[in-house]
Amino acid sequence: MAFGAKTNERPGVRCEVKYVRSSAYKAREVLDLIRGLPVARALEILEFAERDIARTILKALESAIANAEHNNSIPADELYVSACFADEGPTLKRFRPRARGSAARIRKRTCHITVIVSRYSPEDLLKIREREAASGRVSGGRAAADARRERVARSRSEKAEKAAEHDHDHDHDHDHDHGDEVAETESAVESEAVEADVTESEAASGDAEAATEENEAADDAEGKDN
Repeated sequence: MAFGAKTNERPGVRCEVKYVRSSAYKAREVLDLIRGLPVARALEILEFAERDIARTILKALESAIANAEHNNSIPADELYVSACFADEGPTLKRFRPRARGSAARIRKRTCHITVIVSRYSPEDLLKIREREAASGRVSGGRAAADARRERVARSRSEKAEKAAEHDHDHDHDHDHDHGDEVAETESAVESEAVEADVTESEAASGDAEAATEENEAADDAEGKDN
């Protein structure tokens, strides 16, 4: 009896996601939709799939594509999903209270998801190119890769602009606060000068009144002597 390649010996670039909080049955239903498809078509299916596990599988597929492009220098438009499967993970056992003091078991399933992408053979790649040329379409994988690069570049530029605006606002607020402090200091100095002038004028008026009283007292004393 002939057997295929072992799971860990299958050719291609892979991505593995361990201990996913979902049952392997649910993951396999979504994986069956993308097996053997070009990565561009698989990304479209996962993007609009209504299952929650599709989000995790989508991230795994994107990671596998990135590994192939970065580590093996394989363009995304030459890749397809050669294998994808979900293995059973450990089951978390919980209990739920039931009638008459009994308990019912709750099994929280987990799974390990593996996505493998491979490069088309030269013959298959030539057929795909001829089919695309005949239909007048651009390769979906190349378009998806270009769109992904544009999204990454746009996201990085937006982050850089936000950081620059934050630094500018911080510097402006600092200058504004410094200007307020200078204005408050100048007003305090002016108020102190005004208070000093008022104090000096009051002291001068007090001295004048004292001199007037002394003169009047001297005149009264002279009148009495006469």
